[in-house]
Amino acid sequence: MKKYAVIVAGGSGTRMGNVIPKQFLLLKGKPVLWYTMDSFLRAYDDMHIILVLPKDHLKKGEKIINQLNAEGKVSMVEGGNTRFDSVKEGLKKVENEAVVFVHDGVRCLISVPLIRRCYNQTIEKGSAVPAVAATDSIRIVKNGSHYISDRQQVRIIQTPQTFLSNIILPAFEQAYSDDFTDEATVVEAFGSPVYLTDGEYDNIKITRPIDLLIAERIIEDRSAF
Repeated sequence: MKKYAVIVAGGSGTRMGNVIPKQFLLLKGKPVLWYTMDSFLRAYDDMHIILVLPKDHLKKGEKIINQLNAEGKVSMVEGGNTRFDSVKEGLKKVENEAVVFVHDGVRCLISVPLIRRCYNQTIEKGSAVPAVAATDSIRIVKNGSHYISDRQQVRIIQTPQTFLSNIILPAFEQAYSDDFTDEATVVEAFGSPVYLTDGEYDNIKITRPIDLLIAERIIEDRSAF
């Protein structure tokens, strides 16, 4: 079955305190986005990446594609005003009868085994959304008060959120809602069930400067084996 990875990399880098968007910051000499794309290309020979970028940074995307020697395996799309709009633009490049991965461009430590696990479960169940158990104490804040929640019942959601194309494509034709926090919420609102799969604690999202340091250490540890 065809495989598409819609990699959404539309962040502005505000929380990083940097004028360069975080997806283009260097991590051990390569852009963060390079690592993300490399993992998907290594996962399957027939993977096609749909790279969603801000209009002003399309040339940076072209440079990374050239660095990966991935011409012909990557299409670039200009993103929208919201994540929902950006994903929707990327999905326009997807043909029916495919498995579609939607991934945060700054989750650059995504592993090949996780990508393949998402694919296999999606073929079996129609979807695969990576999640890890919460390890901290959890409190819910509501109406000026707060109360403890059982962390054993809490899962932290990651990407790539993966779906059969005949599930995700029609779901993104519905009108936008503020309740859409990720692709899973869009699919559920359309009436389709969503199935979790085991994520990975290393699959972090580069959001703040400390995350770059953590990512560097993880890459170093991986290269030691």
